[in-house]
Amino acid sequence: MNAMETHILEVKDVYKHFKEVKAVDGVNFSVNSGEFIALLGPNGAGKTTTVEMIEGIQVPKRGEILISGMTWKRDEKSIRNKIGISLQETRFIDKLTTKETIQLFASFYKLPSSRVDEVLEIVNLSEKKKSFVQNLSGGQRQKLALAIALLNNAPLLLLDEPTTGLDPTARREIWNILIDLKRNRKTSLILTTHYMEEAEYLCDRIIIMDKGKILAQGTLDELLSANNSKEIIEFSTYDSFPNDFFCYDGVYKLVWDERTNSGKLIVGSIVAQLPIFLERINQLGIKLNQLECRKLTLDDLFISMTGKHLAD
Repeated sequence: MNAMETHILEVKDVYKHFKEVKAVDGVNFSVNSGEFIALLGPNGAGKTTTVEMIEGIQVPKRGEILISGMTWKRDEKSIRNKIGISLQETRFIDKLTTKETIQLFASFYKLPSSRVDEVLEIVNLSEKKKSFVQNLSGGQRQKLALAIALLNNAPLLLLDEPTTGLDPTARREIWNILIDLKRNRKTSLILTTHYMEEAEYLCDRIIIMDKGKILAQGTLDELLSANNSKEIIEFSTYDSFPNDFFCYDGVYKLVWDERTNSGKLIVGSIVAQLPIFLERINQLGIKLNQLECRKLTLDDLFISMTGKHLAD
């Protein structure tokens, strides 16, 4: 099977600059049929610009994007039937019902009314089909946006932060819908999210971006295995720290939060480094408020690469 048959999407050496800002700066990745990919990065990392170029909303300055072997320049009409899109925020007409809203979008694809009923069932909105959009909860509105993205049975879904602002119960409902899609059909997904747990739960592979570049990509196990020699000393204090406090062998990096006087010390070995850490703390007369030692997690890895939390 050749690359064109196995890859639903190929992003090849793509650049997008806005004046002096390098929003996307030489990005390369591919998505296989049936694969769920998480695109992680702090605000300004280039995630949304990357997704918008895949969606055809933005045009790359350089590079190539192939969807089922097709490009937007040559095959725009065909590509529109290959993708389903849910943006960060979707505005609906308040005085239309849930079903009328989906029927409106179905008419763009010339789809039968039976398909409208199918997607209402898929996203668990059948009981709300006669409800006006203005009366839907935040979670139900997100389900409605997802229903519209699913209408044309697209093999590639692009969901830009689909659960932002939802409560944990509503978020889990969206997750369950996506997991069912994954089980029942060969749907591929690119997901941007501010929730690390969401990426871990839903996605086969994770791409970490910052400042327009891909810093790492792979399965969760691959990303952690590549850094399995690293461990975490996590702590908070009643005092700030001198800049050169952790400049000694065995310490890879300190991620320090001045707002909370807390830090994560990434070390090669807790057993080797904890006594040195405690000795230096004692020498400086710094009082610890909290101390925890543990293995590296995806969240730790993200912070060590970007210097930021995912929601920053």
